Amino acid sequence: MNNVEYLEHIIRNKITPLSLSLLLGMLILYPLTGVAQTQNKKPQITVFKSPTCGCCNKWIKHLEKNNFDVISKNSSNMPKVKSEAGVIPQVQSCHTGIINGYYIEGHVPAGDIKRLIVEKPKALGLSVPGMPMGSPGMEGHRKDPYTVILMKKDGSYERFSEHK
Repeated sequence: MNNVEYLEHIIRNKITPLSLSLLLGMLILYPLTGVAQTQNKKPQITVFKSPTCGCCNKWIKHLEKNNFDVISKNSSNMPKVKSEAGVIPQVQSCHTGIINGYYIEGHVPAGDIKRLIVEKPKALGLSVPGMPMGSPGMEGHRKDPYTVILMKKDGSYERFSEHK
């Protein structure tokens, strides 16, 4: 019996508190489950990396722990990947991610990526040049301060966030 048939059944017959509660529950919760599923969809990022890079794998685990759906692709030609993504040599690191038309270069924290895809700036992407100790995937005996850079489409850049 579908929702409409059940409602007609209740109208034709005696409406009991239990019947009414069940109907109201179905009518209220059914649309909400669809909304919840849409809101919980994980952002998908494709990560290009060297097949032997350990820090790249650690960064991927960081993204997965922060609710990203990661597609990992090994590449033996990372300079080509970076060039095609538009990553200039001055901001390069070891791996390159692509999400919603942006590149994510290096050890960018998941929170910054989430902010990027929500704010949708006119930009090429984010970068953490080099491999700073203490950034996601580069955890170790010390934590160095580092800056996440927003690379704009006009070739300029600005500070996106600071991590200490």
